[in-house]
Amino acid sequence: MPIDSSKVESPGWWLARLGKKLLDERRDTIDADGEVTPGLDTLQRYVEGKAPLPTLPGLDPREVAEWMRDARTNWTRLVVDSPAERLRVTGFRSGGSDRTTGVADEEANRIWRENAMVADSRLVHYGALTQRRAFVLVERNADGRPVMTHETPRQVAVERAQGSRRELAAGLKLWRDDWTGDTRATLWTPERIYEFVTKTESPTFSGRVASLRGWDAFTVPRDRDGHRRNNFGEVPLVPFVNRRQISLDGFAEHEDILSVQNRINMKLIMLVGAAKYGAFRQRYAAGLEVDEDPITGKAIEPFKLDIQKLWTTADESVRFGEFSATDLAPYVRSVESAVQDLAAISKTPPHYIIGAVVNVSGDALKAAETGLVAKVLDQCDDFGESWQRSMRLAFKAAGDEERAKDYTLETVWRDPESRTVSELADAAVKKQAAGVPWRQRMEDLGYTPAQIDRMEVERAQDALLATPAEEPRPDELQARRADRDTRPVIGRRPADDDADAA
Repeated sequence: MPIDSSKVESPGWWLARLGKKLLDERRDTIDADGEVTPGLDTLQRYVEGKAPLPTLPGLDPREVAEWMRDARTNWTRLVVDSPAERLRVTGFRSGGSDRTTGVADEEANRIWRENAMVADSRLVHYGALTQRRAFVLVERNADGRPVMTHETPRQVAVERAQGSRRELAAGLKLWRDDWTGDTRATLWTPERIYEFVTKTESPTFSGRVASLRGWDAFTVPRDRDGHRRNNFGEVPLVPFVNRRQISLDGFAEHEDILSVQNRINMKLIMLVGAAKYGAFRQRYAAGLEVDEDPITGKAIEPFKLDIQKLWTTADESVRFGEFSATDLAPYVRSVESAVQDLAAISKTPPHYIIGAVVNVSGDALKAAETGLVAKVLDQCDDFGESWQRSMRLAFKAAGDEERAKDYTLETVWRDPESRTVSELADAAVKKQAAGVPWRQRMEDLGYTPAQIDRMEVERAQDALLATPAEEPRPDELQARRADRDTRPVIGRRPADDDADAA
């Protein structure tokens, strides 16, 4: 039975609207000025090192494809990996009127470990960097514990409430069921959860049709209207948007250097072609008659290139010569220039590019990372807000309404700046002299909240064991001296008595 999509904000209307939005974002789009906006599929191919092959006049595309297998250098992955490797969540802490400010949130860290987010959080960050945004879906398990999963924008689309940049009006997940071969969809609104299924392998959507043919509602009855009630009271999808300041829908980390990557690929193909056809000196012979094979009729090659052979002939009219080899240095410099442009645009430190920086001081290398560190700190602010919202949803799934409204919850990140152990230790000593608390110093040293809690307990135990024995009272001391004086002395010499008297 077709699903009605004519009524605004009905389940069918949301399915058609968000389904079309999800599928459209996968494909490249061209605006009125001819500018191409890459789709999610294109962004993913570049990260995987599958950029489109350059076209060169006079060369067979199959030959170009063969060369690219060896000549391709995937710089876009380096652009993405540089900030991704510095985005590490070490835990959560909260503070308020009923808690000690800055104490690690044990329940939040427990939920984090239960859902294996130490590893999966990297998938969220990497997905946001490469696909403009990523999502975390929060649900309640059968045992009442919260479940947090990473979702990709290739399967999830959301719609913001009108007039809001944070609140979501609806969210849709569309995926292919490998077990049954069906295409399934789950729609979340603040009040209900709807499920749909179709046998179509590649469904299409249009926002102007009155019905969606091939789709059926597939729900588990939970209340009178046959749909599941959304106990969260909001869409349980949390977006992680990368570079929101450029676009509210996100901007991929490598999106503005795709043309530079294409230019590098073009230069590399030209370098390979020049190396293959012009890097070696080509020889020629003028005035030479070439004999033919009497059987086959083909020309007999009198000379073959060999490093140990010398070409000679008795014919005085024959002249030998050679063409000069192609200089490959301009091609190499051209590639290096494009790579430098890529590093400058993406704020990738030059020493990440092999051979770009040599014989420089540590301070110079640290200064070269300033742009990258500043970019990562901005991402920590944006992603940190999303992690805190995800954790508040997890508390709501666990039934802890008080913690679900704890806006003092804070995401703890590992320091994105590269520092040596000696630098950290010297800074900790100076901070101690300045009165910085012990827990804050340990956090600055890079320890996680769980490690700091354990160290605090062990620190108290060490202090207890290091306490000196209690001094005896005066009466006990006098009794000990009297007992010593009354003891019989065996083998005592007169000199000992004189020493005691002195």
